[in-house]
Order: sequence, then C-alpha cells, then structure tokens
Amino acid sequence: MTELRLLWTVLPLALLAGCGEEAVNPPTQPAPPVVTPEAAAPPPAAPPEVGTTLPGTGPASFVGRWAADVAWCSNATGAERPIEITTTRFEGYENSCSIDRIDENAAGYDATLTCQAEGATTRERVRFAAQGDSLRLTWPDRDGAVVLLTRCGAGLPPSGRKGG
Repeated sequence: MTELRLLWTVLPLALLAGCGEEAVNPPTQPAPPVVTPEAAAPPPAAPPEVGTTLPGTGPASFVGRWAADVAWCSNATGAERPIEITTTRFEGYENSCSIDRIDENAAGYDATLTCQAEGATTRERVRFAAQGDSLRLTWPDRDGAVVLLTRCGAGLPPSGRKGG
C-alpha cells in the first residue's frame, strides 16, 4: 500500500515535469545551438576578387567628359567632341561601350569594354590612369596605343564643371 501511495505521489510530479518544460543541460556541457532564420540562411556570396570592382562601383577618378583638345569640350556632335565616361559606360565618337569589368592596379584601372560601332560588336581593354584633370588611356589591344585627354571644365571651380 505504501508503494501505491508513493506511485500516486511521484507519478503526477513526473508527468508535470515533462509538460512544457525544456530539459536543462548540465553545467559541464554546452547548450545546444539556437536555431534562428539567420543561422539557417546560406552564407553570403564571396566578395569580388581583391582589386576588382563591379561596373558602377568603386573610385570614379576617370568619370567625366574628356577631350584631346579643350576646344572640343563645347562640341556636342562630330569627331571633335568629348568622350563621356561613367562607371558603367564609355561613349565616344561613333561608338558606344558598356564597361563590363574594372580591375584596379598600380597604374590605374583596367577596364573591359563591349562596344557597338558601325553595326559591329567588339570587346577590348583600356587602362584609365587619371591624375587631376588629365586622363591617359592605354589600349593594350591596339598595340599599346596611348591617348592623352583633358577633363572638360578643367580650371573651373568644381561647382562650375559640367558632367565631371
């Protein structure tokens, strides 16, 4: 009879102990990891290679309107007009290029362009090396040809510059 009374005393306590309560780990063992939506999400994508920026990002020292002769800066059409460069586009006389990739190096920025000119699509590389209001373009795919340009609006206060 004592055993039955003990069973009726212990059984409800044992059942209550298992209802709605989580087991506590002993102090000598680590707690199980907490599962959150952030912990279950896949890790973020790896960043681009060191020295590589994506089109539309990164330093923009070469962005602006540039001309081989500053007298051309006021021309809107024709062969003697400025080249317009953004972080995603390279627009020249009779050609329009997207900048597909930009890699920074000690000499400036190497860009890979996809260009449309006279109904044909071409891919080529160019190196932008800007220093103040001067830009040196080096064309590795054109036997290393070099073009020196001046920023349109050079010599004006920054608030008076157009497009640069």
